[in-house]
Amino acid sequence: MRQFLRGAAIATAFTVAFSGVATAQDPDGPTNTIVNPPATKPAVNGWAGQVAPANTDQGITLDQHQTQLVDQVSAYFESLQNLKGSFVQTDAENKRMKGKFFVKRPGRFRFDYALPSKQVIVSDGQNLAIQDLDLNNEDRVSLDQTPFRLLLRNDVNLIRDAKILEVQQSSDLIVLTLEDKDPNSPGRIKLFLATKPNIELKEWVTTDAQGQDTRIQLSQLVKADELDGNLFKIQPLWPKGATP
Repeated sequence: MRQFLRGAAIATAFTVAFSGVATAQDPDGPTNTIVNPPATKPAVNGWAGQVAPANTDQGITLDQHQTQLVDQVSAYFESLQNLKGSFVQTDAENKRMKGKFFVKRPGRFRFDYALPSKQVIVSDGQNLAIQDLDLNNEDRVSLDQTPFRLLLRNDVNLIRDAKILEVQQSSDLIVLTLEDKDPNSPGRIKLFLATKPNIELKEWVTTDAQGQDTRIQLSQLVKADELDGNLFKIQPLWPKGATP
């Protein structure tokens, strides 16, 4: 996982225009222009740390319809309690990895990568750990230093807590790009949510300070009745051959 952690942020930009709206289809979308890249720790595969800054301090000015769309997205995330499914992750060089994920609000999630990878990304609600079980190493940051805290907190209110950088809608898709208003919680995330038959998160993209994207596509989503809390405990790493 060391080259996985040190490499470019995973995922390729994926945009194609329909009525002027970006959709999650074409991997040959435009690149982002980075203004004054941060000098602090870079994003770790789009999961953590500092990512591309906004081009404005306040975000865009929302009209009434855009405000309603953002409120709709906030309500969707607040309604999620327990969610599980499958994911595919694609890096800037079109390398794909896949696995299973689990979400338990507030703040907890787990991504288990399928073999031959032995990687786990887990948040216990306070910290996010990126672990390589084969190489026996870990990177850990506070969840509050990632853009995911906005979406997984107890009370999701993106109008209140986020700088909205983009709101677009087609007949069956909402595209929303946002950053945390808190300057101590940097991070940009672009969400793609299907609207038919019901609103549902389909994928997201994070952009690092070098302008490279991490793309995560979701499928087989199930709103589970309950998930084992032990899934979201960050387990200590042990040297190979050692007994816990």
